[in-house]
Amino acid sequence: MADLYADEQFPLKATQHLRALAHDVLTVQDADKANQGIPDDEVLAFATQQERAIITLNRRDFIRLHEKSANHAGIIVCKDDLDKQKLAERIDRAIQAESSLEGKLVHVQKISGG
Repeated sequence: MADLYADEQFPLKATQHLRALAHDVLTVQDADKANQGIPDDEVLAFATQQERAIITLNRRDFIRLHEKSANHAGIIVCKDDLDKQKLAERIDRAIQAESSLEGKLVHVQKISGG
């Protein structure tokens, strides 16, 4: 399974579901980096240093960072979902569909009605 880094806005319940699906998820809170206003490029640099793909709801900014450089361990951009278990399951399927997340931008969309 994947080594992931959940940014500050990523929902904790989705993180917990990803962990139940056997992903190793480090959160900004776990890393003692919460509530510090760390810029997105530094968040991505930390995730890359830790060899973790970042999971985020902040699609626009992280897509922009990927367009500047694909030198990262992966970026998974998601649309939020009230059903955090379904969100985690969609992320899990997207990860499994990739042979490697290294340098990739993966989009996880909300499925209408599900």
